[in-house]
Amino acid sequence: MAKTDIARRVYNHAWKLDPIIRSLIDTDFYKLLMLQMIWKLYPDVDVTFQLINRTTRVRLAEEIDEQELRAQLDHVRSLKVSKKELIWLAGNSFYGRTQIFEPEFLSWLADLQLPPYELSKRDGQYELTFRGRWVETTLWEIPALAIVNELRSRAALKSLGYFTLDVIYARAKAKMWEKVERLKSLPGLRISDFGTRRRHSFLWQRWCVEALKEGIGDAFTGTSNVLLAMDSDLEAVGTNAHELPMVVAALARSDEELAAAPYQVLRDWNRLYNGNLLIVLPDAFGTASFLRNAPAWVADWTGFRPDSAPPIEGGEKIVQWWEKMGRDPAQKLLIFSDGLDVEAMIDTYRHFEGRVRMSFGWGTNLTNDFAGCAPEENAGLMPISIVCKVVEANGRPAVKLSDNPRKATGEAAEVERYIRFFGSEDRIDQDVRV
Repeated sequence: MAKTDIARRVYNHAWKLDPIIRSLIDTDFYKLLMLQMIWKLYPDVDVTFQLINRTTRVRLAEEIDEQELRAQLDHVRSLKVSKKELIWLAGNSFYGRTQIFEPEFLSWLADLQLPPYELSKRDGQYELTFRGRWVETTLWEIPALAIVNELRSRAALKSLGYFTLDVIYARAKAKMWEKVERLKSLPGLRISDFGTRRRHSFLWQRWCVEALKEGIGDAFTGTSNVLLAMDSDLEAVGTNAHELPMVVAALARSDEELAAAPYQVLRDWNRLYNGNLLIVLPDAFGTASFLRNAPAWVADWTGFRPDSAPPIEGGEKIVQWWEKMGRDPAQKLLIFSDGLDVEAMIDTYRHFEGRVRMSFGWGTNLTNDFAGCAPEENAGLMPISIVCKVVEANGRPAVKLSDNPRKATGEAAEVERYIRFFGSEDRIDQDVRV
């Protein structure tokens, strides 16, 4: 494959050549898996998604031009899944299973266009909101985040000359390759690209994916980005996200339904998927609460993804729970994915080696690590912690607690209500960098 001169493309950005989102499947694979479940089981639920910038010191509305943001969002609304993409989704094997997407779902997906957005400014931040049927709004999450992140990167690089850009990308490539060299020393390592939502750019993510494919070989198990998986002949990887229990909990009409919500999501998921897709995401309302109340059948699932606790501490709690439930952790899988970089992956790998199967989802620190690469300090190249979360379902507030209080989302009064209901034990307050 011919290698792209990223610096030259950045220097000569042309709208038709480099729109930030090139396809509706330029998204994470788990969004399509969840979308099929929502389409099948929750077609009439209305939701509201909202952009949330946790890095409040960065005033996005002062860094990103509003007209450029609107133009990129409008472009996404013009996209539809192509015939080639639909054929690939229908005929490809995912997680060892053919026809994971039902023909009726793909027929519906072929006609999908994303609904309108609402955009305004307040106190130096953008208020970006998506309202409508859950089945139509959910695909806004990833492109919205990718657009904001790449527009910020473009703004930071706009005034630089070609040779300065060439140096920045050369340094970023060398920095990333040094990480690859360190990871190659770990036998049996399994790494996937989880970097779409906060990537520096589409072109840079594609370069990182190609570099991992060559650099660590079979240890690179795939990418969460569906478009890159299709174009690069890689596995599309991903399972489910906090969005599902957040909405199901918001819809609960009683304490009994609220308590059951995290496990109802798993039952719903298992109606459609099995095998290596049976991965539990336990921290939406706190991992301690989830494990304390989990039905025994949850221990038979393939693995867990501890997402917001420190990886070693979070992984240990799950390993101990498996042992308590009489399951052999060596037969189970832990997927680590929260803010990982090389040091965290190496430390976690060595801690659990031989005790449990492991996989690492490498996100922001793979696809957006330009620290120290610019000749002069450039704050616009530093990644920020930005998310797009469900804040309402059928008019009822949605909440995420997480194992890190700083990652909680929702109205303050509702967050406190959920804490009283689910408990706050073992939540660890730590900085959120990405």
